[in-house]
Amino acid sequence: MPDINPSVFRVFLPFAFGYFLSYLFRVVNAVIAPDLVADLNINPSQLGLLTSTYFIAFASSQLPLGILLDKFGPRIVESFLLIFAGTGAFIFAKSQTLTGVIIGRAFIGFGVSACLMAAFKSYVIWFPEKLWPRINGFQMAAGGLGALSATTPVEWLLNMTDWRGLFLLLAILSFFSALGIFFIVPEKKSQNNQDSFSLQIKGIKQVFKSQYFWRIAPLTAMTQASFVALIGLWAGPWLRDIEGMQRSEIAIVLFWAAVALTVGYICLGFIAEKLAQRGISILYTAVTGMSIFIGIQIFIVFQISIAPTFLWILFGFFGTSGILSYAALSSNFPRTLSGRVTTSINLLVFIAAFILQWLVGAIINLWEVSAAGNYHPSGYQAGFLTILGLQLAGLAWCLFPGLKKRK
Repeated sequence: MPDINPSVFRVFLPFAFGYFLSYLFRVVNAVIAPDLVADLNINPSQLGLLTSTYFIAFASSQLPLGILLDKFGPRIVESFLLIFAGTGAFIFAKSQTLTGVIIGRAFIGFGVSACLMAAFKSYVIWFPEKLWPRINGFQMAAGGLGALSATTPVEWLLNMTDWRGLFLLLAILSFFSALGIFFIVPEKKSQNNQDSFSLQIKGIKQVFKSQYFWRIAPLTAMTQASFVALIGLWAGPWLRDIEGMQRSEIAIVLFWAAVALTVGYICLGFIAEKLAQRGISILYTAVTGMSIFIGIQIFIVFQISIAPTFLWILFGFFGTSGILSYAALSSNFPRTLSGRVTTSINLLVFIAAFILQWLVGAIINLWEVSAAGNYHPSGYQAGFLTILGLQLAGLAWCLFPGLKKRK
């Protein structure tokens, strides 16, 4: 973390809390999935669709979000969108049908769609470039704390209320976050991009025409999408059906995975910064981490005998490595394009996350559900193997013929 100064308190903390909520929303269904299935009477495919709606709503905003961030600045954009997140959480809590909770989930996804990108944009404005990997790592760690809160703390809250009461609380916190960002975060108008709309669109085209962007994008999108698809939903049912765990035990495993996720964001950002000082590029560190992450999934897919808690801790730690690609990409474009660079890669990540999270459920649904409501082990293996294959394809695309050109 940079030295303590007003920008840490007035810039980092408000955006970090927003991302905390974003990640909590993203992964909470992994713990409350049995309640959703029982209350709404839905199958695995519908559960995957419901949860992944967050990602497609999130993705739908990314390209215009990049323009808005570069045009109007992160403070205005994120505080406005978080109002939608609070509204979506309220709709989710009050809905009695699958359609209703899908609408609420879509509002949530749209509402938190700026929580990471607005922070990254703000850090580009307020912090020196050498600190970007580290401050981005701390931002992601705030998301890790959100993931952590969605495990054992959520299980604890469910002893006092149900999932509907939980989402009413999240609605209140979302509105609080919107107000905090609007009134606490300073504005630096001179940093806002005053280009015309046509020039803003040309900036997006510049990003998508970059060879450097397309060399990195498939691997980053596939690994990050697989990470959020599994940790955000299917890890919980997998632990129940493959390892025979109860919900309290699942919450503990996911708690430690979230701890590892939080530590991973901080440590890998710090490691990338130090290695860059020694001449090892941030991209090289990112690709190495993503390769290890893919290897860990081989153990999960083929159910190789390793303690599940340790396995998912490794999954959580190395699953964070893909975020280093964002800093690597930002450093290869002008600062005025930073919002559009990060939202462009985020667009691909969350489209992929929507597809993969639903796809795993659709594949699992091809096998018969047991009388006790458990999903077939072959369904998990087929679903997880599918997304593993896509990640390996992304890795091959990145490495061969290799990262020979910067742009």
